[in-house]
Amino acid sequence: MKKIGLIVGILLIAFVIYWFKFRTTNTPEIAKAGPLKAHKHSIIFNSSLDAMLNAYFDLKAAFVDADTAMAKAAAKRFLVFTDSLKLDELKKDTTGILESATMQLNDIKANAESLLKQITITEMRQDFRMVGESIYPLLKTIHYEGKTLYWQNCPMAFGDGKEANWISNTKEIINPYLGKNDQEFKATMLHCGEVKDSIMAN
Repeated sequence: MKKIGLIVGILLIAFVIYWFKFRTTNTPEIAKAGPLKAHKHSIIFNSSLDAMLNAYFDLKAAFVDADTAMAKAAAKRFLVFTDSLKLDELKKDTTGILESATMQLNDIKANAESLLKQITITEMRQDFRMVGESIYPLLKTIHYEGKTLYWQNCPMAFGDGKEANWISNTKEIINPYLGKNDQEFKATMLHCGEVKDSIMAN
């Protein structure tokens, strides 16, 4: 009887140790599981982003034509669509996406508003450059889901060694900094530049 009692006691102790160990080793794994990332957006969200990007492409086209009046009109439309971007649905994400996206969108708006105050096309293009520099990380932050876009670069946008980037919806280089009507180069530098990155749906 003593032998049976000893065996039962050992089994009971082994069970308690196993249960305790199993419980403590699995609990941290649940705690370690990272917060969910928002990858799928609503149709409303994607439509509002597409509208903003299309307004940006209209702005780019105005700079290709070196048309300051058209650029300012496009910038005003662009600002309307930035204000309509539906960021609220990013609140469901817990990784800080909303905070980052909000800061980037504020930078986009500030540079587009600055563009409207400029007089020369060179100053306007500088602000256009900064608008693109903020849209590019925004698309990465929010997990862009639209058609493939291209991050393009002109190595001499503002003179030798003074490069600038922009976003394009076509792989073909159509340079908004040295476009069709450049004072120095005319249209000879229209296709000057290269694709630096592809922005694809996540």
